[in-house]
Amino acid sequence: MAGGAAPRGAELLAFARFRESSKQPLAYGYGPRSLRELRQREFGRLAGTVYLDHAGATLFPQSQLTSFTKDLMENVYGNPHSQNISSRLTHDTVEHVRYRILAHFHTSPEDYSVIFTAGSTAALKLVAEAFPWVSPGPESGGSRFCYLTDSHTSVVGMRKVAMALNVTCVPVRPEDMRRAETRGSGARAPDGQPPHLFCYPAQSNFSGTRYPLSWIAEVQAGRRGPVAVPGRWFVLLDAASYVSTSALDLSVHQADFVPISFYKIFGFPTGLGALLVNNRVAPLLRKTYFGGGTAAAYLAGDDFYIPRRSVAERFEDGTISFLDVIALKHGFDALERLTGGMENITLHTFTLAQYTYTALSALRYPSGAPVVRIYSDSEFSSPEVQGPVINFNVLDPSGNIIGYSQVDKMASLYNIHLRTGCFCNTGACQRHLGLSDEMVKKHLEAGHVCGDNVDLIDGQPTGSVRISFGYMSTLEDAQAFLTFIIAMQLHQSDGQPLPQTTPGEAGAPAESEAQDAGPATVDRCSSSPQEDAPTASGVCNDLPSAVDTVGSCPLPLMAAGTQQVPSEKAAGVLDGGLGPHVITNLYLYPIKSCAAFEVTKWPLGNQGLLYDRSWMVVNHNGVCLSQKQEPRLCLIQPFIDLQQKVMVIKAKGMEPIEVPLEENGERAQICQSKVCADRVNTYNCGEKISSWLSRFFGRPCQLIKQSSDFQRSAKRRGKDQSASKTATLSLVNEAQYLLINRSSVLELQQQLNASDENGKEELFPMKDLISRFRANIITNGTRAFEEEKWDEISIGSLRFQVSGPCHRCQMICIDQQTGQRNQNVFQKLSERRERKVNFGVYLMHVSLDLSSPRFLSVGSQVLPVLKENTEHPNLPASD
Repeated sequence: MAGGAAPRGAELLAFARFRESSKQPLAYGYGPRSLRELRQREFGRLAGTVYLDHAGATLFPQSQLTSFTKDLMENVYGNPHSQNISSRLTHDTVEHVRYRILAHFHTSPEDYSVIFTAGSTAALKLVAEAFPWVSPGPESGGSRFCYLTDSHTSVVGMRKVAMALNVTCVPVRPEDMRRAETRGSGARAPDGQPPHLFCYPAQSNFSGTRYPLSWIAEVQAGRRGPVAVPGRWFVLLDAASYVSTSALDLSVHQADFVPISFYKIFGFPTGLGALLVNNRVAPLLRKTYFGGGTAAAYLAGDDFYIPRRSVAERFEDGTISFLDVIALKHGFDALERLTGGMENITLHTFTLAQYTYTALSALRYPSGAPVVRIYSDSEFSSPEVQGPVINFNVLDPSGNIIGYSQVDKMASLYNIHLRTGCFCNTGACQRHLGLSDEMVKKHLEAGHVCGDNVDLIDGQPTGSVRISFGYMSTLEDAQAFLTFIIAMQLHQSDGQPLPQTTPGEAGAPAESEAQDAGPATVDRCSSSPQEDAPTASGVCNDLPSAVDTVGSCPLPLMAAGTQQVPSEKAAGVLDGGLGPHVITNLYLYPIKSCAAFEVTKWPLGNQGLLYDRSWMVVNHNGVCLSQKQEPRLCLIQPFIDLQQKVMVIKAKGMEPIEVPLEENGERAQICQSKVCADRVNTYNCGEKISSWLSRFFGRPCQLIKQSSDFQRSAKRRGKDQSASKTATLSLVNEAQYLLINRSSVLELQQQLNASDENGKEELFPMKDLISRFRANIITNGTRAFEEEKWDEISIGSLRFQVSGPCHRCQMICIDQQTGQRNQNVFQKLSERRERKVNFGVYLMHVSLDLSSPRFLSVGSQVLPVLKENTEHPNLPASD
């Protein structure tokens, strides 16, 4: 194992011991420069955050942005296609940046040209469309497009362009390329032979494996071939992942095409990349379309077009993103000033990766079984063969893989940012995880698509977990991650909740004050309008005249034998001998992710409980806020007053504020927002409430409400398609209602309280646990998790289809009274449910008739119907 021996078990490997046992000198940091001081000065926004997704996007330093902004404020940069003074300044600055890029890669304009693109993907597409492919014919087998299977999706996607020209495409496995015999000096292909293209990554974005740069010259010279066919070979080196932490010397490794993305190196700007083209092959590239700035001359009325001479000018259609190009200069300056160069970055990031790999590999359960399975082609022996990327899956004590989605959710509780999935590299994912082509297709049929959170299908992983280091990563980052793995799997956590609010934050109440911030409760007694579920003579009517009034009338109880059960379902009705299921609590959440509003009886609307999740808080960009990003949302308490037609919003330290329940049609300005990828029409509730929320959270926020005339259709439906085809949703994630069973909560409570070593106090009262799951309907239940076997339920004449289980996220770790987090809730539930954190079931209306008022009431009997051996897919969490 790289880096010497490491202690077995749950002990965290000391960095000093690791350095002492290393077989080679290790570099950490950048000489006399203090890495801690650099982090504080340049990356203060990372305080309390462990960012380990640098292979996805690294982070920019503050001084880079400050310098760039100062440049823009002091200079006038015009369109480089004009000839005025400001435009000439832009043109000359852009050309200077081209030289800077070439110098960074140890080459010059004599050997390479820089074509700016929208990113490395756009650069790859350009090569696919401009390469001089030769279709097969009577005298030639045509060109070959060969690519390493361990390639990014954007490389594999080039084959569609080649296949359209009948070009043969050949995927090449890494082991086959390594085994390919190195032949003697190959003879130069004679004129007339077709050109071939071989693409491979300098560094795998999946595992960090670094492939030999010597392949470039060997393939070009014919000494090593992906396939044995006559012709001239060209090489595209996908350097996007590699150059983020390593120097690439193009004077030595003269690839024909090199695509890169600059945000991988600097963090800013995004959406800008380049294709470095070897000048000796540039004349071979073909181009059909021509845009602004690429023509030396053309005629509008005749097929006459002469391109510009420069390869960059020919291929940069339209005006390039010149301000972003200028920003690159400041990126190069900052990188060199802070680190001293890419060679130092390579050594620093590799040291962190090697240490983490060594410590991670050593973690063992008491049985000796490994805690993780690492996917790598190296043992992290040197930066020549391995980049600062670690790809793995976490195992349980029996050796079963824990889904990456569960790991990601647990990591977020520790504020650790990592990446999961297949990382746009299906070939490497299949190879390391042992997924056959048939299995990938089966996973698609089961509903899994790239980028979702379906992490296990029939026990087989669909992806993995990846961490990666950047030049500003620290030893503390690595050790925080390792401590998280130990705490999650080896149960050495101290069990203390993670702090989420910084003292002095605007709107953050003191903990003693927050204790009082429970869900609002309305229980006002009066005569009752007709409701669907017959009740005892004493009933509670939740149409309050004062929203903070709490009554004391008894809960209404259902009369036995009044339920109407569909005859076709009669055989599936649960045994009544187990006792009736009764609604014990009703909650609605008027503002998405804010506190609950508890009622004893409430009217129904087309989208569920009336006004449930009709509003949401958005940030300055119009993006919906949830407790995942802002836990203090739970401290915002809404109260609905149906008689006064207002919602009163309260929070500790703030004056109450009223918001109308319905929009003023004349003044409401419709805007569009998104909820779970669905477009929704909303309107802004006004500057007054926006200022109130902004003061509370200490940053710009707005309150928006779904437009009353907007219909958002439900994505998922029950088996009765005809009955539920018109179902509509409010701002919920998935379904109209969420139901949980008290018996299920009780079982979880017993597990959590049993884990309290002190045993002196009940850490998780029942009501507090119930509030974490943010359900609408709470039933008394008879057995834990029996609700997952239900197909539908009836409450009086109301019927509800069970859409499936709710697959929980890390929000259940947030104490809804304080906004503080405790990861034990998620972890215990994960253990109990065998790593699939399902809790509660989704409900949808079946043929709801609102011609007369319909209500749900506490005390109403719930009559469930068993499903007929039908499994439902896991659905995301409700809020």
